Amino acid sequence: MVTREHSEPTGAEQRLRELGIKLPAPPEPFGTYAEAVQTGNLLFLTGMLPTEGRVAKFIGRVGAELDVEAGRKAAYLAALNVLAVAKEHLGSLDKVSRIVRLGVSVATSGDVRDQPKVADAASELLQSIFGENKNPCRLVYGVASLPLGTPVELEVIFEISD
Repeated sequence: MVTREHSEPTGAEQRLRELGIKLPAPPEPFGTYAEAVQTGNLLFLTGMLPTEGRVAKFIGRVGAELDVEAGRKAAYLAALNVLAVAKEHLGSLDKVSRIVRLGVSVATSGDVRDQPKVADAASELLQSIFGENKNPCRLVYGVASLPLGTPVELEVIFEISD
């Protein structure tokens, strides 16, 4: 939890309100799979795309059809979808005790080397909600293509408490 001088810790739900972030409706699966699976105190989320409803809001590869800034916006939207699915599954994001892992796949062309800059947009949003002390380990991949032609796909594992 984020703490402020001389105040109680702030939970994720309060941080969303303070930052004026309204989560989108959780995306519906595009295939035959579960969007979230909990085993023990771990919540695994399927690959999250930068979609709204059933529509990809960003299409293309970083370094070809899209620049790094568009890739960052796509990563941010995908992270909002991560939060929406986690909240739907858990009932409250305050149940997240840690972000264990953030995997970021970035569709690129040629010799693009800015995948970490794109991934940072998702990392920065998660840190602003959960706090720096809950930052995950992260793995960033450059790939040739992703589902629906999107530039970014996120995979997240949360540790949760009751």
